[in-house]
Amino acid sequence: MSNDFLKNTVSILPDKPGVYKYFDKNKQIIYIGKAKNLKKRVSSYFNKKKQENRKTALMVSKIQHIEFTVVETEYDALLLENTLIKTHKPRYNINLKDDKSYPFIAITNDRFPKVYPIRNPQKNGFEYFGPYSSVRIMHVVLDLIKKLYPIRTCQYVLSQANIASGKFRLCLEYDIGNCKGPCAGLQSEEEYLDHIKQIRYLLKGNLSEVKRLLKDEMSKAVDILQFEKAHDLKGKLEAVENYQSKSTVVNPSLGDLEVFTMTKDAQKAFVNYLRVNEGMVIQSKNMMMVLPEESTENEQIILSAFADIRNNGITSAPEILLPFPIDIVDATFKITVPQMGDKRKLLELSLKNALYFKKEKILMQEKTDPEFRTNRLLEQIKTDINLTELPRHMECFDNSNLQGTNPVSACVVFMNGKPSKKDYRLFNIKTVEGPDDFASMYEVIYRRYSRLLKENQPLPQLVIIDGGKGQLSSSVNALKDLGIYGKLAIIGIAKRLEELYFPHDRHPLYLDKKSVTLRVIQQMRDEAHRFGLSHHRNRRSKEALKSVLEQIPGVGKKTAVLLLNQYASVHKIQDAGEEDISQWVGMKKAQVIMNYLQHLEQQDNPPLS
Repeated sequence: MSNDFLKNTVSILPDKPGVYKYFDKNKQIIYIGKAKNLKKRVSSYFNKKKQENRKTALMVSKIQHIEFTVVETEYDALLLENTLIKTHKPRYNINLKDDKSYPFIAITNDRFPKVYPIRNPQKNGFEYFGPYSSVRIMHVVLDLIKKLYPIRTCQYVLSQANIASGKFRLCLEYDIGNCKGPCAGLQSEEEYLDHIKQIRYLLKGNLSEVKRLLKDEMSKAVDILQFEKAHDLKGKLEAVENYQSKSTVVNPSLGDLEVFTMTKDAQKAFVNYLRVNEGMVIQSKNMMMVLPEESTENEQIILSAFADIRNNGITSAPEILLPFPIDIVDATFKITVPQMGDKRKLLELSLKNALYFKKEKILMQEKTDPEFRTNRLLEQIKTDINLTELPRHMECFDNSNLQGTNPVSACVVFMNGKPSKKDYRLFNIKTVEGPDDFASMYEVIYRRYSRLLKENQPLPQLVIIDGGKGQLSSSVNALKDLGIYGKLAIIGIAKRLEELYFPHDRHPLYLDKKSVTLRVIQQMRDEAHRFGLSHHRNRRSKEALKSVLEQIPGVGKKTAVLLLNQYASVHKIQDAGEEDISQWVGMKKAQVIMNYLQHLEQQDNPPLS
């Protein structure tokens, strides 16, 4: 793969947290890394100045392909990186000497459950929360649990019979307030389980009560001048505020799963596959499928991706998560369409990666094939406005006047979605008196397309009228009188809500504000407005200048037009001086003009510039 292709790949990476994977020419993973910002992190590898050592430079020289997985947070990226490194063992990753896993907090399934940290979760019926990327934060949480909900740490078997027999003695933990003595029947099972319920709720992310307690304790410590204790509590509060209680990337209670999601356009489908083992995402795979010309159902796309994964022997999980149900019966696995919880979050994570994969492929194709972007844009416009052909030639009209004076109309032309300024046209309204937008639009449309017909020029596929139903109706009448109505599409755009009007349709079309179709139409409307307004201002300026010159004794209409054509403004006439303008109007008349303009300037009433 060429360096240019790799650089293009890097340039379209998202500014999101995630994990990136580097592959060599044998399609083997040689490095896995995490990033708070994928684009910035990965691009740093291809900046020679930032390559820290020879080992890094050697690794970069072997990169032939880049893949990435987007996650919600930097914390998720850290956990996913750890899991993938342990699964794939890439050559250039540093192997952890002790090979430790991130710790979890376990709640046992005893009659009076215990809560404690554990490194390697087992399938033993316990509940596990985490993992925790920071051991310090985990111990802060455990300390808070102990303070809020005192629970036992002993290994006693607290059966009803054992407690009733008085078999157990109260220990030091009870004396110092860390336990309420359920072993001696001093705390009911109901109260104890209620505490466990609250602990479970806290571990799932409800930290508001915890933070409130810490703030209260900190205030009390300050009030009694225990500043060291207050500082310690402040550190705990900051740790809790930065603490993320759980991750959808790793959750042991999920078990073994496969996740499939998809998105598509008119030609291709983009599928993301996640493999989850014991609650840990250990593989992410993207697939692109070229769709046949006939419509392909979403169910068939998912089934094709599923068959491809299973035929390659990648996995055979007992549960498959899908965004919609499919008609397939197999005794070896079940299909789930999750609506909430961690499984739903996994589905959303997979869909996010499918959407980024689609965006990546589209942007890459746009970089390598300039025509692709144009055709995709025109296809979108064609679909949104329900045209019969691609709108390669589009025209937009806008009227401009100031209090009914000097009415003009602008026509801007877009070819293949881009302005074609050499084809812009301006029209001075000839047959309409006063500010009549409807009649003005009729005149301009009629003049424009009668001219194209006379010269055998091609008609546009789409005409856009800046205005609502009235201007659109006048334009349609002009096309009908020319006998070409129906041979080209015509719509109107109203400024107030940016709604689109169609002939003979009472209800307007409202496109999404982020729609590329609406963006192009707005661009054409704004360009027509700018072009027409610029011409309108120039025309008004010339009319005013002509009026000023004709007020000078001895200067008639012919002389005013002559000077206007030569100098364009009064300031330029003054800067030119008598000798320069005398070559056009004679020395005597030049002196009269200069004296008049100087007199106006002295009255602090300078003429139009």
